[in-house]
Amino acid sequence: MKKLIVFVSILFIFIATVCLEKTNKSGDYKTVDKFDPNRDAAQDIKDAIVEATKSNRRIILDVGGNWCIWCKRLDTLFIKNQDLNEFMHKNYVVVKINFSKENENEKVLSQYPEIKGYPHMFVLEKDGKLLHSQDTGFLESGKGHSREKVFEFLRKWSPL
Repeated sequence: MKKLIVFVSILFIFIATVCLEKTNKSGDYKTVDKFDPNRDAAQDIKDAIVEATKSNRRIILDVGGNWCIWCKRLDTLFIKNQDLNEFMHKNYVVVKINFSKENENEKVLSQYPEIKGYPHMFVLEKDGKLLHSQDTGFLESGKGHSREKVFEFLRKWSPL
């Protein structure tokens, strides 16, 4: 009986790990909650274009790093404001692109305007064409990001 319990437990962990890995390959903000220096940013963008085309959404490239306090504060804003998070995912496929000592993603980011601070957001049309480059400093308020300013930004660039 103990062997069966151990076997079922190991099987469950294996299946959960495989499902999580499969989900994370989409580059979706809901499943990739950290800036991962090991991700293939170019492939994540290609996958986002496919998903955005299917779902008639635009794409947000969220560029930053786990080292970045303002990146964490922006993530916290979405975690604490479910309506904001839902609106974003209804209208955008979100790709987190790592910028850190481990991986600056120079090749991918060289295709876009210069980034002067982090986090930084690029809004792309569903086909991958750049529509807007957003310095998130303009979305800040106090020691965080303004819910109203972020919502206004998302509404302004949403496809609907």
